[in-house]
Amino acid sequence: MSDNDVVVESAAEARHYGRLGRLYRGLTTVDFVGRKRTWFTISLVIIVLGMGSLALRGFNLGIDFRGGSSWEVLAPHSSIQAVTNAVDAAGLSQPTVEKLGSETYQVSADLNSLSIAQQGVVTTRVVNALAKVAGTSPNQVSTASVGPTWGGQITQRALEALIVFFIAVIAYISLRFEPKMALAAFVAMIHDLLVTVGVYSLFGFQITPDTVIAVLTILGYSLYDTVVVFDRVRDNTAGVLKSGELSYADMVNLSMNQTLARSINTSLVAILPVLSVLVVGAYILGATTLQNYGLALVVGLLSGAYSSIFIASPLLSILKEREPRFRELAQRVGQRAQRPVLTPVAAAMLGSEGATKARPTSPGRAAGSVIQARARKPKRR
Repeated sequence: MSDNDVVVESAAEARHYGRLGRLYRGLTTVDFVGRKRTWFTISLVIIVLGMGSLALRGFNLGIDFRGGSSWEVLAPHSSIQAVTNAVDAAGLSQPTVEKLGSETYQVSADLNSLSIAQQGVVTTRVVNALAKVAGTSPNQVSTASVGPTWGGQITQRALEALIVFFIAVIAYISLRFEPKMALAAFVAMIHDLLVTVGVYSLFGFQITPDTVIAVLTILGYSLYDTVVVFDRVRDNTAGVLKSGELSYADMVNLSMNQTLARSINTSLVAILPVLSVLVVGAYILGATTLQNYGLALVVGLLSGAYSSIFIASPLLSILKEREPRFRELAQRVGQRAQRPVLTPVAAAMLGSEGATKARPTSPGRAAGSVIQARARKPKRR
């Protein structure tokens, strides 16, 4: 073998590194597009379960959305049943009692049908009952009240913010990349939104304005990760795809493998701090404000990391391979008895003046293939 022949990795050496070793050495050849039905089915099952729960149970809306009154008290040695019995005895009709954090309890109910005088009487009784069951003074019981009109305004503004966000995203990606990438990114964000609201409905998590803010945050994060992948796809479209050795789906797989380590690292860096804040801040220290925000972030970040890898890119491949030039390219590549497979390392060796010589392998042996690339060395002056 001459000096110009660069052996990227042998199958035995690749297996020696293990899965994580291959990932961080750029030796992965995961077939993301080929397994799209699996990824789509997983997402469909989760979304259908969530939407079924939403149709049957609806949302557990906070008082900011549905209106009503709420009371919170720190009761270290109490229970949900004890708090419920106390407020029932105080004359509160159909109360909802939730435990926020490890020692904080929240009681909510709709008092809007009562007169102002009656609301004041009921509120005083509930405050005294909660103070008694918690073993503290009535001054330590916090009270909040929201009218039904205010709740409707909050809901309308949340929907308006979501619509404006979607419009801005579609316009940006269409101008920055292309409309089909914008469509794939939009579907991925809808996926994240449906998964998040479905999980909230399934487990009965309360939706507050903090939840809405968190949802907008996670949609932005999901968009960032998707844009990183699409940027690599665009570069490879102008690079390795022109060789005619790879179909558009193969090129998308290569792009995904090139950005896989970065996507995983970015997701872990984002999720671990939020998870620690949620566990330590909300459930250990009792900072209930962090619970609503952190919970939505954790659910959304996990869904966003999944959708950017397993939804957006395979969907983009489906859309693009409907174009005549990429459909014909896929047919030509598919007619070959053996197809070349590039690892991220092999693709990285391709320069503007280089040519690829990929040893053909069958798709089933792609992960353990031996891939060679011929790189042209710069001339010495």
